[in-house]
Amino acid sequence: MNRRRLVRVPASSANLGAGFDVLAAALSVHMELEVAETGSFAVVTDLQIADDRRNLCVRAFERLHPADNFTFTIRSDIPLQGGLGTSAAAIVAGLVAADHLFELDADLLGLATELEGHPDNVAAALLGGLVVCADGQATRFDAPVGLEAIVVVPDRAVRTRQARAALPTKVPMADAVFNVAHASLLVLGLVQGDWDLVARGLDDRLHQPHRAHLYPESWELVRNAREFGALGATISGAGPTVLVWTNYDQTGKVMAALRTKYGDDVTITRAPFEAIGADVRSLDP
Repeated sequence: MNRRRLVRVPASSANLGAGFDVLAAALSVHMELEVAETGSFAVVTDLQIADDRRNLCVRAFERLHPADNFTFTIRSDIPLQGGLGTSAAAIVAGLVAADHLFELDADLLGLATELEGHPDNVAAALLGGLVVCADGQATRFDAPVGLEAIVVVPDRAVRTRQARAALPTKVPMADAVFNVAHASLLVLGLVQGDWDLVARGLDDRLHQPHRAHLYPESWELVRNAREFGALGATISGAGPTVLVWTNYDQTGKVMAALRTKYGDDVTITRAPFEAIGADVRSLDP
């Protein structure tokens, strides 16, 4: 009785341009889940999310153990909609809390992927850093020193289901080859800390152009990001949030330019790449 765990999980940005359903990065915006053994079930939060067993944290927790005797307190700075891995963070938080409480040593990535439906966001949330997902596994590596990110979150949301439906079932061979080449350039640039390669590697033909009609303002920013002094920009996950890529000595100038251009129409936040994935602490008395 009275066992307590506090789990802190980062936001994540998936696809990263050419790496559709393959690449993702953890970002320094977080959610926290506190799970306390109180003898009864409850969900406590100020967020506009389910406060019963439909809650994603609870559903993930219950994949490993019943939640009957636990109170779940949820706090988050991650925008609920917009493509920054809110659902992935919640799923990872619930799984990690249960796994740590009951010392299960479960396949957290596998379970999280099953619940989320794809591995990229959950892998980044769980492991931190940048991840390459393939064959049911995730390979993690660190972001290069000096690489930073700015997230631009529009007020209008786009449903993930709608964004998925906008994708074609078949793509030209030339577009597939283009994305393989540019995803390779991006990973090579990230590993080597080569800003020119990173900038070149952010281009995409498989998903962003097909979804552009869903978020024309976001797509305009992606296409024109270099004019603000950025390395480039990518739609974060299914959008409409934009991940603007910068090196550290340009971040302030880029943020100022973005605020001048977009004013109060969007939320602009500095969100460095996060090396630490899901972190759990015991709060037992």
